[in-house]
Amino acid sequence: MATKLPPLRVSRKFEKNEWHPLSWNDREVNQLPTYPDNNELQQVYDQLRTLPPLTTSWEVLALKKKLAEVAEGNAILLQGGDCAETFDACNAPKIVNQLKVMLQMSFILIHETGIPVVRVGRVAGQYAKPRSSEFEVVEGREILNYRGDLINSYEPTPEARRPDPQRMVTAYNKAALTLNFLRALAEEGFADLHHPEQWELDFMKNNRYYKEYEQMVLSINKAVNFMESVTPGPLQTSQKVDLYTSHEALNLYYESAQTRRVPRKEGWFNLSGHMVWLGNRTRSLENAHVEYLRGIQNPIGIKVGPPFDRDEVLELIRRLNPRHEAGKIVLITRFGVKEVERELPGFIRAVNREGFPVVWSCDPMHGNTFSTRRKVKTRNFDDILEELKTTFEIHRAEANYLGGVHLELTGDNVTECVGGANGLNEEGLTRNYETYCDPRLNYEQSLEMAFLVAKEWNEGYRR
Repeated sequence: MATKLPPLRVSRKFEKNEWHPLSWNDREVNQLPTYPDNNELQQVYDQLRTLPPLTTSWEVLALKKKLAEVAEGNAILLQGGDCAETFDACNAPKIVNQLKVMLQMSFILIHETGIPVVRVGRVAGQYAKPRSSEFEVVEGREILNYRGDLINSYEPTPEARRPDPQRMVTAYNKAALTLNFLRALAEEGFADLHHPEQWELDFMKNNRYYKEYEQMVLSINKAVNFMESVTPGPLQTSQKVDLYTSHEALNLYYESAQTRRVPRKEGWFNLSGHMVWLGNRTRSLENAHVEYLRGIQNPIGIKVGPPFDRDEVLELIRRLNPRHEAGKIVLITRFGVKEVERELPGFIRAVNREGFPVVWSCDPMHGNTFSTRRKVKTRNFDDILEELKTTFEIHRAEANYLGGVHLELTGDNVTECVGGANGLNEEGLTRNYETYCDPRLNYEQSLEMAFLVAKEWNEGYRR
């Protein structure tokens, strides 16, 4: 349901019709609740505006350049991470495991396909979630729905579900801590290719791809040893990797407070993350989210799935990327295994007719969610894989390049998605079901998926 929200004060006077970080504030907005105290909201917004940026403009531009390489067919985009981060999960073991699984998946893709991988985590900002209903009924009373730790608490009481602007400051602090630790790990040898075997978690040994994984580790070791035997010193470049951050730009107060101009660069940058995306529920052309996103320099993802209007999405791409800038738009399709064959071919043709230089990515998770007989929300690994395979086949048939995959996953050994090589069934879901929102692939399922993505990529794009 779209609503109008009370306006906030802007930092200076802008010309009429000039875009600025709060120009969306006079538009109707979806998926953003009304905060009870507008004065408190203004105070929090003003505080966030003064805090140091979480990312930098040159990192944003570096990612855009790499995404342009993906659009050209010269790299693969791996975007993955939590459905919704929680404040409690900002701890070393979970961050380490998340980085581990992203690195291992990317190295599987690099090893198997032979081309670079652009790693983008759903991390350090993915604290909010859209909901299909504003309210839920708990013990016979209606309370506001949980919208992620950025907005309210998971605790099912009216007080805890009250939208609290102070949570934006907490989210900023948690994101800063997460980013600081990720950067330290990525820059100080955590990704050292001299010791890839140290990354492995025990339960991978039960997977049918374990032998292939073991051979890949041996192959990496041999390659590193060979390079060092023909160079004068250690192979230092193997010790640092790039990991970019992304989240859904849902809470526009949080996003706009961290949107700034920087010296010697054109335009405005959202410095809360490197890439942000527009969800299926917030892409109405005249509404607040599109107005906000059209003004920033960051790469922007657009989730596209049913229900959608093809012409409206084409107009959306024009508005968000009027200069046809390469690396700017990532189209993330999420049709579901039952709809993808019917919807995707015509959509690809329509986008290509317009000459849009987009990155095509597949989100095979969101269209394949269902509830078990016991009302446990889950996804089937086979459905996820089937949508992914079908999406690859359609792109190949259209002579188009599917360059990315978008997955909700974790490096922990959770039991949230059924299926996979180890055959997790519905009865096993309750063993370690942790997510507050959507079910995620666990560590083993994620590595298995990486091998299968590489196999599909090689079917049509092997050099």
